[in-house]
Amino acid sequence: MEVNPPKQEHLLALKVMRLTKPTLFTNIPVTCEEKDLPGDLFNQLMRDDPSTVNGAETLMLGEMLTLPQNFGNIFLGETFSSYISVHNDSNQVVKDILVKADLQTSSQRLNLSASNAAVAELKPDCCIDDVIHHEVKEIGTHILVCAVSYTTQGGEKMYFRKFFKFQVLKPLDVKTKFYNAETDEVFLEAQIQNITTSPMFMEKVSLEPSIMYNVTELNSVSQAGECVSTFGSRAYLQPMDTRQYLYCLKPKKEFAEKAGIIKGVTVIGKLDIVWKTNLGERGRLQTSQLQRMAPGYGDVRLSLEAIPDTVNLEEPFHITCKITNCSSERTMDLVLEMCNTSSIHWCGISGRQLGKLHPSSSLCLALTLLSSVQGLQSVSGLRLTDTFLKRTYEYDDIAQVCVVSSAIEVES
Repeated sequence: MEVNPPKQEHLLALKVMRLTKPTLFTNIPVTCEEKDLPGDLFNQLMRDDPSTVNGAETLMLGEMLTLPQNFGNIFLGETFSSYISVHNDSNQVVKDILVKADLQTSSQRLNLSASNAAVAELKPDCCIDDVIHHEVKEIGTHILVCAVSYTTQGGEKMYFRKFFKFQVLKPLDVKTKFYNAETDEVFLEAQIQNITTSPMFMEKVSLEPSIMYNVTELNSVSQAGECVSTFGSRAYLQPMDTRQYLYCLKPKKEFAEKAGIIKGVTVIGKLDIVWKTNLGERGRLQTSQLQRMAPGYGDVRLSLEAIPDTVNLEEPFHITCKITNCSSERTMDLVLEMCNTSSIHWCGISGRQLGKLHPSSSLCLALTLLSSVQGLQSVSGLRLTDTFLKRTYEYDDIAQVCVVSSAIEVES
């Protein structure tokens, strides 16, 4: 009868612990009214409990801190920290100890060890300690692989390893919407939702624009000369709450003059989000490059550079239009026609020649008009004709103005 030799026990012991911040101790308050049978007994027990807050014993949250009782949740964008300890449990001196820590994700394997050099020897009851850090950049299953190799006094080479499996969860749900203005401005609305089970302090939410744009944040207002956040002084985001951020992107001057380039730009930039959770644990996420659907302006684009908000009834006012040849190859010879509507009347000569407009170039045009009807009126009736192709481009509802009686003073 064949007998298998017993499995040899290792001389070294490996311990791995995740390093996280402690949490505030919570208790379950038990109380009653004085006329009940226990009287003041329960209240006195809570007052004597060292974990309760003096003067607020009925609150579940205490003043003491507790160490983590389990592995806990790890969220994308946080830093995973772990303490690795190898202890010599034997009475022998162990030599050539090598401790290696790798993190296996769904797409790669990362070496997290601070040093790959072997320790010459480890005496009995001594240990080798190491702390590893890794900024988590993938969601899903992660496996921490800790391997230990060493040599016994008898010259035998030993090796063992342990696996620690954990899940990385998604902390935020980010949704974006783009709004293309008649000018080359682009407005970005970002909706950020906290999908964790604890509140977050939103330290920073910013937009890093692409090389062609400058960005202006529209998430604050001016009060008494100070810039105040629209979300108030407390930037906390409760679980499952959503907050909306708004940004305005304007093309840089050197690119704004090149209509063909701006027309086809789809990459806008990326969001940079920084938050803190319980006791200041920091997390950071950067989105991939945000892309919009580039608007189609056709061959000729007409946009407004200047227009008053409010005008007087039956009094002329001025607007400035910008006409751009969006073609990258063809020169246009344009004629401007101005057609009156029931409320808007154009002043000047209709059918005038604007001359040749070269590819990707533009010209500014000052026009005068008046309104014969009060209220919110739409500016319409402009026609551009390319005499080369005999093609006419119609522009209606290009802007709106508020028309008031001349007896009401219009603020300039």
